[in-house]
Amino acid sequence: MANITFIEPDGREHVLDLEPGLTIMEGARNAGVRGILADCGGSCACGTCRIYIDGKWRDTVGAANEEEAATIEAYEDAAQGTRLSCQVKVTAELDGLIVRMPEKQF
Repeated sequence: MANITFIEPDGREHVLDLEPGLTIMEGARNAGVRGILADCGGSCACGTCRIYIDGKWRDTVGAANEEEAATIEAYEDAAQGTRLSCQVKVTAELDGLIVRMPEKQF
């Protein structure tokens, strides 16, 4: 299991223990976390599951591939560390990860 903290724009936190192998989006959606809309169901097409990876975790999570980066670039709130939660697999190495969700997804 990996303990991942989701932080809403107003500071509200959701701490989840997620099963390795799921994507962060699947874990959040299964737990009913607000702000992870996932309109395309995880196909890297809509960008409604954007998250901001806290700085110290960026190397561990890794960078977006070209397809994901193109989807992210369509949003004006894209910033360094933005990822699509549907493209990040939960692993034991992500235990303790902190992600923030953009205001526009609420």
